[in-house]
Amino acid sequence: MIAENLHRVKATLKPGVRLVAVSKYHPVEALQEAYDAGQRVFGESHVQELVAKHDALPEDIQWHFIGHLQTNKVKYMAPFVSLIHSVDSVKLLKEINKQAQKANRVVDVLLQLHVAAEETKFGFSPDEVVEMLDGGEWKELLNVRIVGLMAMATNTDDEEQIAGEFEQVRALFERLKEHYFSDKAEFKDISMGMSGDYLIAQEHGSTMVRVGSMIFGERDYSH
Repeated sequence: MIAENLHRVKATLKPGVRLVAVSKYHPVEALQEAYDAGQRVFGESHVQELVAKHDALPEDIQWHFIGHLQTNKVKYMAPFVSLIHSVDSVKLLKEINKQAQKANRVVDVLLQLHVAAEETKFGFSPDEVVEMLDGGEWKELLNVRIVGLMAMATNTDDEEQIAGEFEQVRALFERLKEHYFSDKAEFKDISMGMSGDYLIAQEHGSTMVRVGSMIFGERDYSH
């Protein structure tokens, strides 16, 4: 079933759009099934669960951290995480740099933007991200690489609103690319779009979609 779902989702992706299979709360067996069907990029949002799954599953998996990240948890995944989608403060960026240095790695990160109407979402406002980059402190952090932006749209059925928010992210990405990252080829990713809105997201510049329930079914919160 998972293999079929995975192939169905992949068939709807535009060329160049990568699929992050959001596997939080799903058992190792479900991830193994997706792995056997060819999936190599998995997204988790709890550090403890991420570490446990990393230890239990094949080594060539790319683990993406997609949840809200507390600074005191960074050290547990710094040795292996492929990409952190949810950097929402300079403090967190510095901590990732520090722990990556200890692990003798350079960790790729995305800056999380807050463009949704809900207050509950985390992230920099567009003005805050510009202010942070203008500050220049990030340039001294040699063990993190900022490779793009991540955002979530408002949880609404209004597709025009969703498209408008994604378009805002794309416009900001282009502006940041031009002003701060014009010489950095690695600044190339926009992670936006989930099960409900990834088709809209990829029409508005997303290079990476985070899809869970369409692949694994509804999550089981009981354990």
